Amino acid sequence: MKFQILVVDDEKNIRLGLSKALELDGYEVFVAEDGSEAMKIMVKANIDLVLTDLRMPKVSGEELLKKLSSAYPTVPVIILTGHGTVENAVNAMRDGAYDFLTKPLNLDRLSLLVKRALSSREMVLKHRELQEEIKKLENRKNKTNFIGKSSQMQRVFDLIQQVASTKASVLITGESGVGKELVADAIHESSQRVDKPFIKVHCAALSESLLESELFGHEKGAFTGAAQQRKGRFEMSDGGSIFLDEIGEINPSVQIKILRVLQEREFERVGGNRPISIDTRIIAATNRDLKNEIAEGNFREDLYYRLNVVNIHIPPIRERKEDIPLLASAFLKEFSEENNKAIEGIDNKAAMALYNYSWPGNVRELRNCMESAVVLSRGHFIMLHDLPPDISASAEDSSSIRIPMGTTMAESEKLIIRSTLNFAGGNKSKTSEILGIGRKTLHRKIHDYGLEDEFLKTSKQEASDG
Repeated sequence: MKFQILVVDDEKNIRLGLSKALELDGYEVFVAEDGSEAMKIMVKANIDLVLTDLRMPKVSGEELLKKLSSAYPTVPVIILTGHGTVENAVNAMRDGAYDFLTKPLNLDRLSLLVKRALSSREMVLKHRELQEEIKKLENRKNKTNFIGKSSQMQRVFDLIQQVASTKASVLITGESGVGKELVADAIHESSQRVDKPFIKVHCAALSESLLESELFGHEKGAFTGAAQQRKGRFEMSDGGSIFLDEIGEINPSVQIKILRVLQEREFERVGGNRPISIDTRIIAATNRDLKNEIAEGNFREDLYYRLNVVNIHIPPIRERKEDIPLLASAFLKEFSEENNKAIEGIDNKAAMALYNYSWPGNVRELRNCMESAVVLSRGHFIMLHDLPPDISASAEDSSSIRIPMGTTMAESEKLIIRSTLNFAGGNKSKTSEILGIGRKTLHRKIHDYGLEDEFLKTSKQEASDG
C-alpha cells in the first residue's frame, strides 16, 4: 500500500510539479489549493503527510497547521515557504510542523525529508499500537504484572490463574532476570490470601546462621545476642503466603526444617521446644537445576517434590523474542514519564538491535537498557547510538538466523519470515524473492503468524541514512 501525501499550495504549477515528483518516488498524491479544500480531503482520504504553503487565500498555512495539529496529531506537516517568510516557518515548527523547505525547492532535499517524516510517523503509530496492545494484555491478564503475547508467556499466565486459588506449593524456575518474583507476586495477588501477609525471603542474601533464625524466629537467650523472643518469617506469614527466593542456596539443616513445615505445617523457633502451627502457602523460586543439585547431594529429593507440586517455568526472552517489542515499549513509556521526556518510539535500527541481542540478563537487562536509552536520548525517538555499545553492535548481526534446538517447524518458519522481513527492510517483494515463495503465500503466512503489526518491520520508505 502506497503512502498518501497531500500537497497544499495556491500556485497551480507548484502543486502539479510537486505532485509529479512525489508520484515518481512511489507515493499517491492529493492536491488542494487552500487550507479549506485540504481539510475536506483529510476527512475523505487516509493522508500520511501534508506539504503546505504558508501564504494562501481563505485558510492560510498557519491556520491549516493548527487544525491539523488538533485533528490529526500524528500526521507530519512540512511547511513550504519563500525566503521572506523563513521566520514564520520557524514559528510554525514551534506550533507542531515537522520541518520546512524554502522555495525554489530542492527536490533531492524534499525526497529525503519526506522519507524521514514518514518514517517518524510510522514509528509513532507503531509505538501507539504497542501501547494499545499492552493495555489489552494487562486487562486480559488481570492481576499479573507481566507483559507478553508469546505462547510461552500465555501458558505462564494460565498457570498463574489456575494455581492461585489453591493451596498447592509452587516452584518457579528460570534464569536470573526473567521475573520469577513477579510470578510469585501474581500468584499471591490473584489468590484468596491477597489480604493476608505476603512475606519474601531472599535466601541467597542471608548467611547460614542468620537464615534459620530469619525463617523460624528464636527464643530469648537462644544464642549470643538473642536478647528477646523474635518471630520468624514463617510465623509472620501465617494465613498468607511466603516466597522463598533462590531456594537452591539453603543448607541441608534448614532444608529439613522447611520440609517439616511442608509436611506437618509446624516448626519450632530456634532455641524453643514448643511446636508452632501455621497456615502458609509456600512459593519458591530458583535459577538452579535442582535435579542436578539432588544428584550432587546438595538438595534433598523429598523437599524438591514437596516444593514442586506445580512448576512454573519462565523462558528467557531470547526464546520468546516476539515479546521484546511489547516489553521495550512498556519500559519506554515508564521511563519517559519518570524522566519527563516526550519520547514517541524506537527507531527501526535500534529496534533491530534489541531484537538481535541475546539478553543474557533477560528482562532485567532489557529494562535497564531502556532506562539508560531514555536518559541518554536527546530526541523524540530512541536511536541506535542511545543503546549500550554491546547491544547496538548486535544491529549488524542481521544476515544470519539462529534457531534454538527444540524449536517447532511452525515456530522456525515464523522466525525465518520475521527475520527475513527485517533484513529486507520490510520489502515483501524482496522477502518473497529471498525465501523463494510467491507474494500471495508470503502475505498469507504473515497474516497466519500475526506478523503484520510487529514494530520490528522496517518501513521500506525509511531514509537511507536512518
